Amino acid sequence: MKFALSSCSLALMLACGAAHAQQPAVIFDMGGKFDKSFNQAGYQGAEQWKKETGKTYLEFEISNDTQRVQAIRRMAERGASPIISIGFAQASALQQVAKDFPKTQFAIIDAKVDLPNVQSTLFKEHEGSYLVGAMAAMVSKTGKVGFVGGMDIPLIRKFQCGYEQGAKATSPKIEVFSNMTGTTSTAWNDPTRGGELAKSQFAKGSDVVFAAAGGTGVGVYQAAKDAGKLAIGVDSNQNHLQPGTMLTSMVKRVDVAVYNVLKGWKPGVQVLGLKEGGVDYAADEHNAKLLNPTLKAKVDAVKADIIAGKVKVADYMADNACKF
Repeated sequence: MKFALSSCSLALMLACGAAHAQQPAVIFDMGGKFDKSFNQAGYQGAEQWKKETGKTYLEFEISNDTQRVQAIRRMAERGASPIISIGFAQASALQQVAKDFPKTQFAIIDAKVDLPNVQSTLFKEHEGSYLVGAMAAMVSKTGKVGFVGGMDIPLIRKFQCGYEQGAKATSPKIEVFSNMTGTTSTAWNDPTRGGELAKSQFAKGSDVVFAAAGGTGVGVYQAAKDAGKLAIGVDSNQNHLQPGTMLTSMVKRVDVAVYNVLKGWKPGVQVLGLKEGGVDYAADEHNAKLLNPTLKAKVDAVKADIIAGKVKVADYMADNACKF
């Protein structure tokens, strides 16, 4: 258990922190707050709020699937509010606890929990993935690109579906190789396996690979660097992890979502896409040489068309799109 001001075990949370009542709390999921991806984006949002307000928050990093209900419940028993759960995998646990604490404010990032004391934030991952898929097709010299997902769940298929749509709309004959890392939560933190999958796709001719796999993506990016190929990061701006190898990152503004909850909790559902600034592609000094003005103009044109509704990106989870 890691707190902003002190540390204690999960079992001793009540005993060691009664004085922290009404502090907000952030519960990070598997992979931890320094996963260089989804959880870390949430951590950055909480830290931004902390820096601006001078206030502190409680935090806990889930290390196994059995801890979720207990961690959320202990935070509620301590009087923390709002309690923010990072990641879809915490949805059922949060729903269970939120029913027992109707006066406590809860929030879930990346899932929907339909209760009056819960704020849910969802993202249009398919829009951002379409954008980087189009970019991959624009730069591919082989006409073959790849996708490495983390845990094989509908949400990651949503990334895959958007990516394939963008690539094929840009280059109809392009071939897209796709692999999932696994079927359990360990798939989010397996860089070795991620590297193996990327190498397999490179061997088939892929020259750009998009990883939507949490900490597993680190292995994908290393494999791309070793092979002299290109990679696309996810969730956080990961361009800095392998400068010159990272074509871009499909950023998912989990930091904005967490920051917004801490600044002003509101019940209900919020959905963030390209139009709302909830997803985008990353451009910085680390990919400046790859993202030349001509390429950037083309990508921005696709982005504008999606925002304007001229391009409709099918949502795997809502439109029964993509057959895998």
